[in-house]
Amino acid sequence: LEELHPDNQDLGVYRHQAFEIARGELVSPEAKAVLDWLEDVNKILKPQAPASVGPASQAYFSPDDDCPRQLIRLLGQTRRKLDICVFTITDNRVSDAIVDAHQRKLQVRIISDDDKAHDAGSDIGRFKRLGIPVRSDRETSHMHHKFALLDNQQLLTGSYNWTRGAAEYNEENIILTNDDRLVARFAHVFEGLWKKFG
Repeated sequence: LEELHPDNQDLGVYRHQAFEIARGELVSPEAKAVLDWLEDVNKILKPQAPASVGPASQAYFSPDDDCPRQLIRLLGQTRRKLDICVFTITDNRVSDAIVDAHQRKLQVRIISDDDKAHDAGSDIGRFKRLGIPVRSDRETSHMHHKFALLDNQQLLTGSYNWTRGAAEYNEENIILTNDDRLVARFAHVFEGLWKKFG
């Protein structure tokens, strides 16, 4: 089910198929075991309520919503794991929050663009020196994603580059969601890039 990412309609079809299988077996001596099986299947296929981690979704816009403050707050609330996949990181306020997460013993991993890692003000070198695992693409094209996964429960994404310019001048956005399907999809992409750039 995790691989298929079924919607509620798909789940309803699966439940119906389970009942059809059960109906065909009820004449057997193992009818009780079949019904127990059906009960377990039905529990698994029941649509799950979203995890109660923060708001279901939220949007922030720069420069008005003070995106660095929102990022710092969200990184500070992360407890176990922080996967960051962003084009560039040059805002020292946000970088300090990443370092703080690392010092709080969170599992922190960063993927960034190889060209931007050498720009003036880039904090990628600082992260590496502190022992934070960092991987970059080694291609002429850009690793242009801008997303982070917080404890594998929340997804932070949008156009926002983690830079002072984005914070103070650009028209940018950040979207925060705990939609399980989106979190799983982005986590799959992160793991693929982590392996690819390893």
